[in-house]
Amino acid sequence: MSSKIYLRAAEAIHAASIRVLRIVRTEDTKAGIGPAQLSALSILVFLGPKTMGELADAEQVKPPTMSRIVDGLVRQRLAERSTETGDRRSLRIAATPKGKKLLLAGRDRRVRVLAKRLEALNEGNLSVLERAAQMLTEI
Repeated sequence: MSSKIYLRAAEAIHAASIRVLRIVRTEDTKAGIGPAQLSALSILVFLGPKTMGELADAEQVKPPTMSRIVDGLVRQRLAERSTETGDRRSLRIAATPKGKKLLLAGRDRRVRVLAKRLEALNEGNLSVLERAAQMLTEI
């Protein structure tokens, strides 16, 4: 198969992903925290506690930047720091119940906005989208 077909598919997925994110991102302002904090909190909620280095790597930022982001989350009681048993130098950051609640409420708002847009599609097209979403997850 020609590499052009892969490039066309990649371009279409990229463009559609950006549009979808722009649509649902409008709901993020209702969370009351900035996008960097929301993104870091999302990692903590969905992937579990992380060290500062793991979180910085996941978010592709420098450790001092992540430290400021985490400081803000801790101040707002959305995340907490704890030391690991056996190694007091290793701090782990975890989402608090308040942080989980805030993040999940935001995800629900985003999903509802997207679901409202999907109401215009017929059942066949919805099935195609569900399969495409599964395929995207696999790659």
